[in-house]
Amino acid sequence: MAKESMKARERKRQKMVEKFATKRAALKEAGDYEGLQRIPKNASPVRLHNRCQLTGRPKGYMRQFGVSRINFREMALKGLIPGVKKASW
Repeated sequence: MAKESMKARERKRQKMVEKFATKRAALKEAGDYEGLQRIPKNASPVRLHNRCQLTGRPKGYMRQFGVSRINFREMALKGLIPGVKKASW
C-alpha cells in the first residue's frame, strides 16, 4: 500500500492540472512560453501518474478499471466487476 503522502501528492497534482488547464491551453495557443514558465510545474499533465484508487499502487495499473492488477483480480473473483469472469479453455 502506498504512503498517504504519495496519494495526497497525486491528488494535489490532479487538482492543479484541472485548475490551470484553460490557462495553459491559452498560453500554448498564443505561443507565450515565458508565461508557461511562470505557472507551477505541477500544473503540467505530464507530471501525473496513474495510481490504483484503492491502494495507491503505481505499477500494474489497469486504466479501464482504475485499479491495480492485484485488486482487479480479487474483485473479479468475488464478482464485484460486472461482465468479468475467470477464463478457462
